[in-house]
Amino acid sequence: MLRNCVKTLLALNYKTATQRLISSSSVSSSVKIYTKTGDKGKSSTFTGERRFKDDLIFDALGSTDELSSALGFAAELCKEKGHTMDNRLQTIQCVLQDVGSNIATPKSSASETQLKRTGFNDQHVKDLETWIDEYTAELPPLKNFILPSGGKTAASLHMARSICRRAERTVAPLVRHNEMDPSALQYLNRLSDFLFTVARYTCMKEGGEETIYKRPVS
Repeated sequence: MLRNCVKTLLALNYKTATQRLISSSSVSSSVKIYTKTGDKGKSSTFTGERRFKDDLIFDALGSTDELSSALGFAAELCKEKGHTMDNRLQTIQCVLQDVGSNIATPKSSASETQLKRTGFNDQHVKDLETWIDEYTAELPPLKNFILPSGGKTAASLHMARSICRRAERTVAPLVRHNEMDPSALQYLNRLSDFLFTVARYTCMKEGGEETIYKRPVS
């Protein structure tokens, strides 16, 4: 986990962190959280490009960041209920930082060194598949469509799952345009399956009840 987070800090935030340290060193020993460099509606990629904040890259970065926040909330609920997957959720948050590094390094403007630093490790996809199989083995077969439900923990994981689907949709065009690694998209696709599975798992462990879809009668 620590290795992933350090990798991301080097890749995604190196320039910003350096600028902050330089600008603040002459006036204070503390680093300011604001840089004012984005006040005109643009931000920087890891390759040094300045792009508008509604660019596909920053849309994808925002979605993965939102997903990480949702996972953080879900992890806290898991911890409160004594579930052991909170550590895995935190690991996933660090992997999402690596996804962000890959997003922020568009292949069209990146050097070989930058691409090597921010390349996505497809082993993360295999890890998710292993975890999915592990939890699925304990679950009853799914025979009906279910609604996001099953208690606060399960519902928070369903919320994260739906945010994950949106993040996947924002990453898809970047992969299609060969701007990032396809394995990062595969990771998000598998992650939504993982979140669906652990949502059902926490519901079962807490003795909750899944709400079955029923066609509304008009």
